[in-house]
Amino acid sequence: MAGAPLRIAFFGSSEFAVPSLDSISSSRHEIACVYSQPPKPARRGRKERQTPVGARALELGLELRCPESFAEDRIRENFSATAADVAVVAAYGIILPKKLLIVPRLGFLNIHPSLLPRWRGAAPIQRAIMAGDAETGVCIMKVEPCLDSGQICMKKFVRIGSNATASRLHDQLARLGSAMIVEALDRIIDLEFTPQLDREAVYAKKIEKYESRVDWSRSSAEVDRQIRGLSAVPGAWSLFNGDRIKFLDSRVAKATGRPGEVVAENLTIACGTGAVRILRLQRPSKRPMEAGEFLRGYRLPIGSHFDAAR
Repeated sequence: MAGAPLRIAFFGSSEFAVPSLDSISSSRHEIACVYSQPPKPARRGRKERQTPVGARALELGLELRCPESFAEDRIRENFSATAADVAVVAAYGIILPKKLLIVPRLGFLNIHPSLLPRWRGAAPIQRAIMAGDAETGVCIMKVEPCLDSGQICMKKFVRIGSNATASRLHDQLARLGSAMIVEALDRIIDLEFTPQLDREAVYAKKIEKYESRVDWSRSSAEVDRQIRGLSAVPGAWSLFNGDRIKFLDSRVAKATGRPGEVVAENLTIACGTGAVRILRLQRPSKRPMEAGEFLRGYRLPIGSHFDAAR
């Protein structure tokens, strides 16, 4: 049975958190204020740009706060003054100190897109695809000072299909998390929390720049998972005649050739073993295109070759 409506402080920054902000704002609960990372300068000298959560909070008419950190007592006192019963965190991107975590009477709940304790950390969606995991999901957990180590009160599973890309899986998990957090808030008094087994923890470290360049000497399965796991940001890429081509979607294909060689007119590229067929790609400063459209304006003849990774 649902308890009384709650007063909530929401902490989020990226697109992943926007559906949860929307779901809570349209629920019976009240959002006292929204915390997001500070606005950042846009390209070409344009005015500063709010985070996706910051922009959405302003659209909804919610109070928005963008501190750079919570080190100052004044900022923590301002948070305490919101009289929030509970705080919700989703893809916020700023470490929250222990002094802040103890302020709401019901603590902090985090929406995390993995099956904890597997894939704690910054890039759980990308790492799950790149590792070839068969499933992932969303966990609702308590926030504790140690990264993604809090006790779990809710977990739901999602199958990772062979065609999954990070961008599509991101959106699916964001929608799932938005429904789960409202359910958790409705049942918060009755929730049961289960500790994670730290010995089973696997960390999803931040994607480094070097990881996005395709190494065609690897197996087709590995290259395919790299392309789908890094789509669309930062995007797996390779050089062709000096152009940095970004690959956004692919499938494993049955073909052979020298690693990096175009071996079929449908843009199939040979790997160390097997090949991948590119379905969607992008040239620098151009919009993403399906392979057929791309090939009508850009020649990649059979026998041509993408540069090997250095």
